[in-house]
Amino acid sequence: MKSEVSIFWFRRDLRIQDNRGLHAALASGYPVLPVFVFDRELTRGTDGPFDRRVDYVHQVIKCLDARLREHGSGIFAEPGTPVAVFQKLCEKYDIKAVFCNREYEPTAIARDEMVRKWAVEKGIAFHDEKDHVIFERDEVMSQGNTPYSVFSAYARTWKSRLSQADYQELRSPVDRFFGFVPPPVPSLRDIGFEKTGISLQPLEPEPGRIANYAQCRDYPAVDGTSRLSVALRFGTVSVRRCVAVAIRYSETWLNELIWREFFMQVLYHFPRVERECFKPAYESIRWRNNEAEFEQWCEGRTGYALVDAGMAELNETGYMHNRVRMVTASFLTKHLLIDWRWGEAYFAQKLTDYERSSNVGNWQWVAGCGCDAAPYFRVFNPAEQMKKFDRELMYVRRWNPGFEIKKPMVDHEFARKRALEVYRAGVQWYKSPV
Repeated sequence: MKSEVSIFWFRRDLRIQDNRGLHAALASGYPVLPVFVFDRELTRGTDGPFDRRVDYVHQVIKCLDARLREHGSGIFAEPGTPVAVFQKLCEKYDIKAVFCNREYEPTAIARDEMVRKWAVEKGIAFHDEKDHVIFERDEVMSQGNTPYSVFSAYARTWKSRLSQADYQELRSPVDRFFGFVPPPVPSLRDIGFEKTGISLQPLEPEPGRIANYAQCRDYPAVDGTSRLSVALRFGTVSVRRCVAVAIRYSETWLNELIWREFFMQVLYHFPRVERECFKPAYESIRWRNNEAEFEQWCEGRTGYALVDAGMAELNETGYMHNRVRMVTASFLTKHLLIDWRWGEAYFAQKLTDYERSSNVGNWQWVAGCGCDAAPYFRVFNPAEQMKKFDRELMYVRRWNPGFEIKKPMVDHEFARKRALEVYRAGVQWYKSPV
C-alpha cells in the first residue's frame, strides 16, 4: 500500500522554524513529505546559467535537506513544473493534502491556481497559509474598504492593527516529517545552471546592526544596512522575527518592512502596475529610449561617479546599496528619459534580492509615476548625492576607480530642464480635452 502523506511545498519560505504553512502541515495528522520544485517557468527569465538567485536557493535547499536527513527525512527536490512533480509523487504516495504559503504576485497566483485545480481534480486538499507578510490582501484597508495607495496612511493603519500575536514565533516539531531516503538534491548543472560564487547570507537580524540602521543606512561605504534583503526574499528568515527585532530596536527599519508589504498589496490589488504606471497620466510621457545611452547606463559608463559605482557593484555582485539604487534609477528615468520598465527589467536580471513588487514599486516611485510617488519634478543630482552620502569617496573609489577622468554623458542642469519639460508635456497632454 502507498504511504499516506501530506506534502509541504517549499517555495520562498526556505526554513523549518516559524513557517506557517509547514506548521499547518505538521499538524495535519499525516507525516509530512517536504518538496521543492526547481520550476522551469520561474527560472526561464533568469540571467543565463550563472544566476546568483538560483545558486543561493540551491545552497539553501541542500542545507535544509541535510538538516532533515539528520531526522530520518529529507527534501524531494526536482526540476520541472509543480503539477508534473506532484503527479509523479502521486504514483508513489497517497497524498492527502498539499500545504504551502500564499504568494501575491500575478505569476505566482496563476501557478498556484493551476496546482489547486489539479489537487481538487485528484481529491487532494490544498491549503495555503499567510507567512510572507504580517498583513495580507484585505487585512489593511481604508475606512472605505479600498486598498491604500499612500504609504503613510497604510503604515498608520498597519501599526494600529499590530499586536504581539501577529509576530509570535511558531516552533515546529521535527519528528513529524515522513521517514524516507530521498534522492540526492540535483546539482546546479542538472537544472541548467552553474556556480556563481555567492554564499549564504546571515539568516537572522543582528540587534546591534538594526539599532544603528537609521544612522547608517544611507551611506553606501558603511556596512549599515540589515543585509537581510535576500533572506527575506527567499524566506530563510521569518518576517515575524524581523518585525519583533524592529519593534525593539528601530522604527526606521520597521517602516522599511512595512514598505515591503505596502508594495506587495499594491501589486496584488492592482496587477496592471507590473507593466503600467499606477498613474495613467504618465503613460503619455515621450521617453527618449536611446539604446546606446541605456547600454552606457547598464555598463556604468555615464561619467557620473556615484551612478557608475552603483552599476559596477550591481554587475559584479548582484547587490546595490538602496540609496544608490534611487540615484541610478533617477538618472535613467530623468537624466536620460528612458522608460522605467527598461531599468526595472535590468534590475530583475541582476539583483539577487529581486522582488517584483518592491522593484516595480520603487522604480515607479523614483520615476514619479507610481502610487505615493516622489513628484516628477524631484530629480536627484548625482554629484550632490555623492557629496552628501559618500563625501570621502570611499564607495566610489571602491567600485569606480579612475572616475576623475570620466566625462559626464549629459549635463545635469540641461537634463533636469529637459526632464521637467517632457514630464510636464506628457501630463498636460493626458489632461487636455480631445
